[in-house]
Amino acid sequence: MEPGEVRPPAAAAAAAVVTLLLLTGCVQAPKPLYHWGRYTPQVYESLRNPDASVQAQITVLEEDLQRARAQGALPPPGLHAHLGLLYSRLGNDQAAAEQLRTEKGLFPESAAYIDFLLKPRGAQK
Repeated sequence: MEPGEVRPPAAAAAAAVVTLLLLTGCVQAPKPLYHWGRYTPQVYESLRNPDASVQAQITVLEEDLQRARAQGALPPPGLHAHLGLLYSRLGNDQAAAEQLRTEKGLFPESAAYIDFLLKPRGAQK
């Protein structure tokens, strides 16, 4: 191309597309912070249908936890707390407390709420 000569619009567009492809080809998507799995749909379903099988929900969330561990990923905030509340609905207070303590350990900002949930029911007035 000679100085002062104008590049055809199609050539300029093609050069821009090639440059864009080269630049974006090197970019990697960031790794997700948490393994969300089926957590969000499970919470939605439990709110939408309170009579849904608690044991089935527990099974799904426990499977998601196993997948997260296998991938070396963290579960999302609230998963262990939700699982603890589900265990509580089944009357399994030991498993519920374990899940709630795990939530508090992973997400210390939840401590006030988790401590409230861990209080004996008779102590709440």
